[in-house]
Amino acid sequence: MNALNWFELFVGDFERAHNFYERVLARSLEVIEGMGGRMALFPHAPETGVGGCLSDSAEQQSGVGGTRVYLNVEGQLDAVVNRVPAAGGVIIQGKMSIAPHGFIAVIKDSEGNEVGLHSMS
Repeated sequence: MNALNWFELFVGDFERAHNFYERVLARSLEVIEGMGGRMALFPHAPETGVGGCLSDSAEQQSGVGGTRVYLNVEGQLDAVVNRVPAAGGVIIQGKMSIAPHGFIAVIKDSEGNEVGLHSMS
């Protein structure tokens, strides 16, 4: 059983955040109307994997708040990190080994959220 099964990154500017993650991850995020606002879904396998979304919620604020999620960017860590500045984000921690558990990097997204990136290779 996974310790985590869903995550939400709260955003202040939905379109800006949606564009940031599509550019950085080089993947499309499906936009749906959720409970009280729009959501942009990160690609995942609902039956077997952990899912998450960008959430446009009037009740929540974006930014650093004590929680960090790690997005799986398997085999693409360097490429993803390299796209961050051009997409409007900041690299907080470049690629770092966490042997034997692969590599991580930490970025600040277009909304001020600190987000981890993880790859085994």
